Amino acid sequence: QVQLVESGGGLVQAGGSLRLSCAASGRTFRRYGMGWFRQAPGKEREFVAYISRSGDGTSYADSVKGRFTISRDNAKNTVYLQMDSLKPEDTAVYYCAATGGLNYATKTPQYDYWGQGTQVTISS
Repeated sequence: QVQLVESGGGLVQAGGSLRLSCAASGRTFRRYGMGWFRQAPGKEREFVAYISRSGDGTSYADSVKGRFTISRDNAKNTVYLQMDSLKPEDTAVYYCAATGGLNYATKTPQYDYWGQGTQVTISS
């Protein structure tokens, strides 16, 4: 069982930056690949970024590539999402998730555990 708690969301102007954190409970954090997803009002939850168990592999949605960076600290049981050059279309609730299955998972059913989400709002 893994419990995930996101933090770091807020309201920023377009062009600004935010850093999201996701703290995981338990001793098995390093066994899970970690992902970030987001869901805007009226839209389906979509993949944002993935990082492998060891942290040496990452993947990103095309919409955030070059602007967002995912990282993890297995000693702190924490995964991060650094978001730069933010745009109004990045506005959404951001969720972190853990997968014990395939590497580079991008689909919501592939993830086993989810956090409660943190709101990110970008003003124009």
